[in-house]
Parts: sequence; structure tokens; C-alpha cells
Amino acid sequence: MTNAPSNTLVLAGTGKTGSRVAAKLIKLGLRVSTAARNGADVRFDWDDPTTHSPALADVDRVYLVAPVLRTDFADQVSSFLDLAQAAGVRHVTYLSAFGIDQAPPQVAHRAVELDLIGRGAITHSILRPAWFMQNFSETFLKPVDGVIAVPTGDGAEAFVDAEDIAAVAAATLASPDAHAGAEYAPTGPEALTVSDAADIIADVTGQPTKYNDIARSAWIDGTVAAGVPAAYGEVLRTLTETVASGHGSRPSNDVYAVTGRPPITFAAFARRTAQAWA
Repeated sequence: MTNAPSNTLVLAGTGKTGSRVAAKLIKLGLRVSTAARNGADVRFDWDDPTTHSPALADVDRVYLVAPVLRTDFADQVSSFLDLAQAAGVRHVTYLSAFGIDQAPPQVAHRAVELDLIGRGAITHSILRPAWFMQNFSETFLKPVDGVIAVPTGDGAEAFVDAEDIAAVAAATLASPDAHAGAEYAPTGPEALTVSDAADIIADVTGQPTKYNDIARSAWIDGTVAAGVPAAYGEVLRTLTETVASGHGSRPSNDVYAVTGRPPITFAAFARRTAQAWA
């Protein structure tokens, strides 16, 4: 497969990792089709099955990103994988989540992993990254009025740059034979508390940035009020409890092992991203 002409379908091709995966594959001279509801090469909507088969035309590799903010997507993804296998896809790189290998099989991400593992006609690589550094610049960890409010206490997490996740994913898609059956846990080079991250952001921007260890129930209620589905609010409860209890991700060697370079530090990410907090 490695030396054959290829075309990679990148789901969520306008998103945090998908856009970066696509860019890295294109830089390698490989054919790529980005897929999303809007703004991509092809239209793809998990809730519109009529968009699935057309997106798979002339594709032999897939970067698989499941529906976001959902907990019930395993059957949808399995049906898509059936179509992908029938269409000639021979490798899938799946963006899962940290610690999912320890989850029960009814958890959607784990169900998808087990589905892929059981498909003899498709090779796979599974990525289980730490929390994204980009959460601090784009989503739920972005400072508001100089405060990062999230219930993680003194727990540490090896935050990883989406660029590093994409680099690992691109390597598996560019050379799938070399990464068939691989399971990687991309992380940053150090485990930091959110308070540590706030201090680094403050140093880079020159603006006061503090951490507020908000009560978990109040935080969950706030995310749901802001539009996060209630069922996914419970996922966020588990994620924050995991970090707060001291069981967050710890630095791994996977980014270096796959890409040949060390993972990006949070300080380097913050310097590169400082404008987001201006």
C-alpha cells in the first residue's frame, strides 16, 4: 500500500486536527480530499448518510474523526466503515481519546476502536491524544476576562499541540504499512496544571491570567446552558475528574518515535499563539 497511488479522505477537514493533517499530507505531495459539512473539498455530514458514499469515491485511506459532542455515534461510524471497506479503503487512522483503551466496550470511542481492530480487510492506527493545547486558545480553556475556569484542581495533564497530533496522524496515513495496528498516545513533553498553563500564558502575553478551580457541578451546568448537550456534559465531568484526581495523561515518547522530533512545548505553543489572547 505504501508505494501505491493514494487518496486520503480527511474527515473534519476544516477542524483542529483535520485541517492540519490535510496540510501535512499535501506538503508530502499526497492526494487529499477534505470533508466537512461546509468549506471542504467534499460535503460530509454524519447525520446525512447520502453524503457518505460520494465522499469515499476514489479513496483508499481515511482520517476518521467521529461526530463531536456526542456519545452515541458507534453505530453510525460502523455503518460508514462498512461503506469504506466496500469502496476500497484499506487503512483508517482514528482520532480517539486518551485512556479509551481502558474504557468498557459500550463507550462509543472504544466501540469504534474494537470495530476497527476486528476488520481484517482494513489496517488501522489509533491515536489517543492528551488534551489539546488549542483548548486554551480556541475553546473551553480560553481565558475570559483573564480567568481560566475549569474544575481540574491541582491535577496535571500533558497537553499536546494539535500540530503534533496531526504530524503523527499524517505519518500513519503516508506510510500505513509501517503503522498498521499501531496505537499512539501523543502528548506534550511535560505535565502541567491549568494554573501552570495560565502562568505561561501570562508570561507570554504580559497580561494577568489566573486559574479558577470552579465547582464541577456549576461548570457542567454552565457548559450545558451554553449549548453543550447534557449527555456530553457528563463526559466533560469524567474528563475533568480524571485530571483533578491525578490520573491525567503523562508525557509519552510517541510524537518523537513517529515524527523524529520532540513534541512542542506549551511555552512554544503560547508564543506562537499569543495573538489569540490579545
